[in-house]
This record gives sequence, structure tokens and C-alpha cells, in this order.
Amino acid sequence: MLYSIDNQQYIKKIPYEQDFRRWRSKLAPSEFAAIQSELNARIDGNEIHTSSWIPGNDWSGTVYDPIYRKACDGDASASGKCFGLFLWVTLMERGEAWAFGRYEKNGVPIEGLTYFKLGVMP
Repeated sequence: MLYSIDNQQYIKKIPYEQDFRRWRSKLAPSEFAAIQSELNARIDGNEIHTSSWIPGNDWSGTVYDPIYRKACDGDASASGKCFGLFLWVTLMERGEAWAFGRYEKNGVPIEGLTYFKLGVMP
């Protein structure tokens, strides 16, 4: 579940939902499941995650490759947005509460959202 600290409420909507559904429809169910499985495995390991740092620069041969090749037709910018939405949805579906924000590193804005675990939902 995602929690907005700014609005002090849980988020139940997917931003850019039309884009999410379009990109998601271009993937086989097994491809989307593999992406979510990989994301969940990474999320399980830490309490802080920055979306743009998770997939790395080269998605070739990874579960994320279909995002670039199929869902976004080779568009690197769209692929980043698509990945961010897939991560958003994966976090929304988890049993813990996760908050998020935009932060800087060494005075430079980080491109993606940074998520941090708040705790297990009641």
C-alpha cells in the first residue's frame, strides 16, 4: 500500500492509468508476473528503494527488457515511466505501507521516486 505523507492518506489510484494499461496490455501475463516477482524480491531486501536505480542502465537479458522492447516500442523515456508505474503498482499491492518522495543526492535531484517502508498494515 502506498501512503502520501504530503496528503496524509493512502493512495488507491494509479497515476497515468491509461498509459499503464496500454503498456501492460502489450506484455504477456507471464512477462508482467516476472517483472513483479523480480521487483518483489528486490523490495523484500531493503526498506528504501529509488525507482530509477533499480533496473540499471542495460535491461538486455533481464525481466525488464520486454518493457523497453515490447511495451514501449524501444522508447527509452517511455520505458522509464513505464517501469516507474510498474513499481508503483507492485508497491500498492504489497501488505506493508510505503511512502515516497523526491529527493536529492549531493545537491542533485534524483530522477525517480524514492520509496521507504513505513511498516506492516494492520
